[in-house]
Amino acid sequence: MTIMAGGFGLCGIPENLIAAIRDTGVKDLTVISNNCGVDDFGLGILLAGGQIRRMISSYVGENKLFAELYLSGRLELEFNPQGTLAERIRAGGAGIPAFFTRTGVGTLVAEGKEIRTFEGLDYVMERGLTADLSIVKAWKGDAEGNLVYRMTARNFNPMMATAGKVTVVEVDEIVPTGSLDPDAIHTPGVYIDRIVLTRSEKRIEQRTVRQRETA
Repeated sequence: MTIMAGGFGLCGIPENLIAAIRDTGVKDLTVISNNCGVDDFGLGILLAGGQIRRMISSYVGENKLFAELYLSGRLELEFNPQGTLAERIRAGGAGIPAFFTRTGVGTLVAEGKEIRTFEGLDYVMERGLTADLSIVKAWKGDAEGNLVYRMTARNFNPMMATAGKVTVVEVDEIVPTGSLDPDAIHTPGVYIDRIVLTRSEKRIEQRTVRQRETA
């Protein structure tokens, strides 16, 4: 099964839905996500349980277990430039099977992929991505599934919501239908199959502070 999981670092991750997947005990998952959480939180808990077989990501630097599993050959990994990953997901949700980009030409990213020349420049073909299940996090939603994201949480979540055969969203607040300003809706409810009201822990990935200046 292929699952898309929204979020950037630990911001905007569907942490409660990830925990629910862990509790099912499902194995051999392919997970599409910008990163894989940290060792004890987010998608990291699925790694720890041996539930993920393959990751399609752009960044994995905060998870030591991820590195250990990959280097030991126990985890398959498909690295993508971050913008390419975002566009592959957007394309999948828009029904676009493939597109050409300059990013990655002449590097390992382009190995085994079609290269085509447009106006004297080489481009590499990338395939759109879809998933059996998309799990996303939003700030507010109504009973029809219309969603509003908050600040940085509006990262991979909107595009992943469109690219899943089934999309489940966890929200901090469910408001009455019709109370959201139509101009403020980021994801229309037509893409959403299930909406769940949750309470999020909202951890900080790397807390960095400076000393308070004395008077």
